[in-house]
Amino acid sequence: MKLILTADVDNLGAPGDTVEVKDGYGRNYLLPRGLAIAASRGAQKQVEGIRRAQDARRVRDLDHANELKQAIEGLESVSLTVKTAGTGKLFGSVTQADVAASIKSAGGPVVDKRSIDLPKAHIKTTGKHGIVVHLHPDVVAKFDLTVTAS
Repeated sequence: MKLILTADVDNLGAPGDTVEVKDGYGRNYLLPRGLAIAASRGAQKQVEGIRRAQDARRVRDLDHANELKQAIEGLESVSLTVKTAGTGKLFGSVTQADVAASIKSAGGPVVDKRSIDLPKAHIKTTGKHGIVVHLHPDVVAKFDLTVTAS
């Protein structure tokens, strides 16, 4: 089965790549989850749009990654206000998307949520937490996120 990937799939390819997969894998996994579309002439035109969107999100090069690192590490304070119980535990948790939004609201650059590493899978308590952002294979930005109760 010939498919065009619409998202990054581990061990298969990047968005916009045309791949040949077994029928069951494509029909039962890739297509229902929206990770791929069937290859056709119309779909080939969509590939260009997918690649343009991917290039806009991707960090351009090492110099650009270093600029983003300086912008993130130069932020005065990155904080997030969440609902908590009386003991300091959160109702829910702080996710990578929440951290990306707090960076942007603090005046920082737009960061892809998939490049953010949290100390654990999710943050579930108030206080300061060390966050790592992988901007480029050679560039890593680190900052502290302050989670406060509302």
